[in-house]
Parts: sequence; C-alpha cells; structure tokens
Amino acid sequence: MSTPARLYALAPILALFLTVAACDSKSPPEEKSPPSKVAVETVKVQPLAISSELSGRILAPRIAEVRARVAGVVLQRVFREGSDVKQGDVLFRIDPAPFQADYDSARASLAKATANRFQARLQEQRYSELIGINAVSRQDYDNARASAQQADADVASAKAAVQRARLNLGYATVTAPISGRIGRALVTEGALVGQNESTPLATIQQLDPIHADLTQSTRELNALRRAFRAGALQQVGQDQARATLIQDDGTPYPLPGKLLFSDISVEPSTGQIILRSEFPNPDLDLLPGSFIRVRLEQAVNQQGISVPQRAVLRDSAGLPHVLLVDGQQRINERPVQLGGVQQDRWIVTEGLAPGDQVVVEGVQHVRVGDQVQIDDPSPSKATLPIVQTTGQ
Repeated sequence: MSTPARLYALAPILALFLTVAACDSKSPPEEKSPPSKVAVETVKVQPLAISSELSGRILAPRIAEVRARVAGVVLQRVFREGSDVKQGDVLFRIDPAPFQADYDSARASLAKATANRFQARLQEQRYSELIGINAVSRQDYDNARASAQQADADVASAKAAVQRARLNLGYATVTAPISGRIGRALVTEGALVGQNESTPLATIQQLDPIHADLTQSTRELNALRRAFRAGALQQVGQDQARATLIQDDGTPYPLPGKLLFSDISVEPSTGQIILRSEFPNPDLDLLPGSFIRVRLEQAVNQQGISVPQRAVLRDSAGLPHVLLVDGQQRINERPVQLGGVQQDRWIVTEGLAPGDQVVVEGVQHVRVGDQVQIDDPSPSKATLPIVQTTGQ
C-alpha cells in the first residue's frame, strides 16, 4: 500500500485522538469566591468632652521657711532630714538660758510694779476720805491719784515685758509652722543664729494635695471663647473641669485632679495665662519642680463623632480616609478630617454623618467596589464618653 493511501486510512484515528485530547485539555469551571466578611460600626452623634493637653510644673501649695526668731546658739536638731513633720513639732532647740533669765527678770519687775500699785491705791483711798473733811490739801489728793494711775501704767508695762520675755523664751524652741515634708537642715549644732537677721534653718513643703501650674496660650483661649459664642461648644464649669496628669512614661496618673482657677493676667513675654490645678498625692509620687503635662477638660461638643483608630487608613500622601459599606453591601472610600485622639478612638471633625457604616475589622482584605458581607460587630465603644484633645 502506498504512503498516501496509508495516511488516508489513519485519518479517522487521528481525528478521534485530537478530539479526546481537546476534551482533556479543558479545565473545570472556576467557583466564584464568597464575599469577604467585615465588621462595621454605625456612626452616632454623642457628647464629647473637649480637653487641652497643657504643660506645666508641680508646685507645693504651701512652703514654709523655718527661721530663727531670736539670737542664740543651736543646741539640738530634733527632726530627721527628709521626714514628714506635723504642725507644732519641735525642730531645733536654741540655748534658752539668756531668755529664761530675761523672763525671770521681767516677772520680778512685774511683782515690784504690782506692789507699788497696791501702795499707791491705798494712799489714794486714804486721801479720798481725808479730802472730804479738809484734812489734806487738794494738791496732795491730786498727787496721790496721779501716783495710783502711774502705778497702773507701770504694772501694764511690766506685764508686756513678761509677755515679750515669754515669747522669746518660746522662740528658743523652734517648731514646725505647717505640716509637710522637711528638707535638709541648713545649720548644725553650735551655730550662732538670729544675729542681726532671721537665719533660715530648714524648709517645709506641703505635698498632699499638690498643685500643678499650667500654661495655655491666649490664642487657644480665644478660639474656645469664639466656639462658645457660636454655640459649637458648651463651656464646662470651673468646679466641674476634670484634670488628668500625664506621667513621664505617657501613662495617666491614677488619681484625677481638678481645676482651681485661671489667672486674670497674661504673661507679656510669652502671651500665656496660668491655670492652676490640684491633684491628690498620698504616696508623694509628685514632687515640686517636676515638669508635667495635664489633660484639662474645658468644653463639651454635643454633636461629636468618633471612630476606632483601626478604622482610619492613610493614603500615600498621608491623608486619612475610612472605608464605608453602602446600601448595596459594597465598599466605598471617604476622606475624613481628624481632631484629637483619646484611648483608641479618633475624633472626626469632617467627613462622616450619623448612620454611616464604617468598616472597623477586615479593612486589609477588601478594596473599593468589593461586595462584602457584614459580620457581627464587636461591642462598640461609641457609646462611651470620649475626650478630644488639642495640642498646645
């Protein structure tokens, strides 16, 4: 059989082979993947406390410089340096011998003046009886009365001298004028103090409660006042303003404080005003002179909106935006403007409206236009009061 005839005979077999191969090469149809699941939070309007984070320093509310009020030699230092003292506790003892002698002398002078007064009064009494029968002259009677009055004055002067001597004797025992923590002693035993000046001996500072003096620019205060007048913010009363102290490691101080007052004058060199707050300090963790930051509530935004921090994304330019789920269960993107942050939530000033559904979980697995399925959201924190912070 010739070659063309042989190929003609094999043609049906080749056609069948190619058909089977073509059928085997077809892949099974791809199954469509289900929509991604995301958790959303519905935007709600709620009151937000507006606070300013201000810098300042810790100050002791009461500082007493213990000084020698009489001249003498220090005999004893009674207190332990760096300890807590109470008002009236003995701190130093100055040699009391000269003051005791002055006190004894003043008492003796008072006793002498009292005896002279007794004699002068008896003489005045006798002359008052004799003048009635003209037994003495009017001049003698007037002299007796003058002597009695002078004796009264001498007694009063002697009493004052006794009081002064008693005070000086008491000043020889130096006591604490206030309760607080005392620093190091500024003099030692044997030192001559109070000679022509009131020598400082030690310093006592009250540490519980303690003050924090903060500074705020007049620009921020004016912005708040304009917002109050426009009705955008509601002012917080001074007795209701809460203060939270931020420690060195960034954590909040566990005990809340309060605003005491704001100064009425502006510092000309800085254009800032002083606000004084007060904090409990039972463990003496806050020491005078420390630099601190305090978050101070000053207003309330009744129409505030906030979202979790994890819901906010940023594009290549660093601009923030969020992903929303629309009515067709599709992902949309919307730019937002952010205010302050508190805990784990951003304050949104523009871009969102009540009722918007913001994606809070699963943002990494979806893109704009994707069809999604809303999963059961985690418990929302939107109902909790949030504090918006503004930098200084």
